[in-house]
Amino acid sequence: MRPPPGTLGGTMPLSTEIESENAPRQQRKKPAFPISEGLRAYLRRYRRDRELPVNYERLRRFRDSVPLADRLGRPTLWESVFYDRLEMQSLHDDLKRVYAILRVDGDLSVMRHLYIDRIDFCSFGNSAPFRIRIVNAYNDNPDHFYIKRGDASRVYGLELEHLLSPNRLNYLTCGGTLVEEHIAGIPGNEFIDRWLTNPEIRPIRLAKELVKFNERCFVRLLGDMRSYNFVVVVTPDFEDAQIRVRAMDFDQQSYEGRLNLYRPQFFKENQALALYCVKSLRIETARQYQREEQVIMLQRAAIIEDRLAMLLAAMSGDPLAPPEHVRELREALAEHYKRNVYHQCDSMGALVRENLQSIRLELATHAREHTDSAPASSADPVQGL
Repeated sequence: MRPPPGTLGGTMPLSTEIESENAPRQQRKKPAFPISEGLRAYLRRYRRDRELPVNYERLRRFRDSVPLADRLGRPTLWESVFYDRLEMQSLHDDLKRVYAILRVDGDLSVMRHLYIDRIDFCSFGNSAPFRIRIVNAYNDNPDHFYIKRGDASRVYGLELEHLLSPNRLNYLTCGGTLVEEHIAGIPGNEFIDRWLTNPEIRPIRLAKELVKFNERCFVRLLGDMRSYNFVVVVTPDFEDAQIRVRAMDFDQQSYEGRLNLYRPQFFKENQALALYCVKSLRIETARQYQREEQVIMLQRAAIIEDRLAMLLAAMSGDPLAPPEHVRELREALAEHYKRNVYHQCDSMGALVRENLQSIRLELATHAREHTDSAPASSADPVQGL
């Protein structure tokens, strides 16, 4: 069936639709949800939950702070924080141990030449994170990691990203503390301002990745992917540059009730990217890329079937959103996928599970139709172009 006018493969809207999708109703600030025993059991089994020498509350006991500017001298949302002089050395040593657990399973023998250069704090956002800048004393090469309030939504978002996307993530939990590695890349808003018209970026490669990113977010119900909540990774290749779009903020995993809040294309902050796709892709090509991403997500799910089942079972038992959000979203998904079974879902975890089943059934239907209608001599189309 041909997608309706004004879309690319049923995924990319025309510019006139973008503003109206977000205007009618204001988003409610999402509360933090505690990590349940079911989720904690999953995290312990897969070595995500560890004993750590520093927790979030310890970092909150700073004595002073100064605003932090970026490399161009512009103000940021971050401030550098300072601790009691008697506490500073032991805190730095313990932060190095946290980094060692995160990166090399606690082997401090390869971390002795590292030092903590700076601790930054950001009061903006639900997680109120601390950002730790750690530096190699031999070559001055820095790295960062984050210590945040533990939030079940964010943990589910991180784990679903790890399991169902092409990106691997390192993170740890301990009680009410969450430790995350830094996700490197160009923030989406900066990419729009500085890179979108760069001649080194091949339009079709960027548009392809945007379609795939949009589909991943929608199927696994990752919301609020505005341009400042994802990064663009540009990798030079022997022909042009390869592009990957990846989420860096997982706070809004499966919380909202509105369907289009799980589609990055509909946010006004992403309008330039949506129009870029409309201009760069034919509808048939966008549908191909959408289908490719669905197939590879199901392949990943099949490989880690037991692990994913345990995660979704824990997720189905956790109240990650108000009941009215679940009801609103299940109605919209039932209409979108034309499957009444969504009406039986009473949790966000059940909706994610049903989304995977929906694309599985859709692919099976298309495969049967293709088999019935294709000539005996036909060959499968080349994928990935």
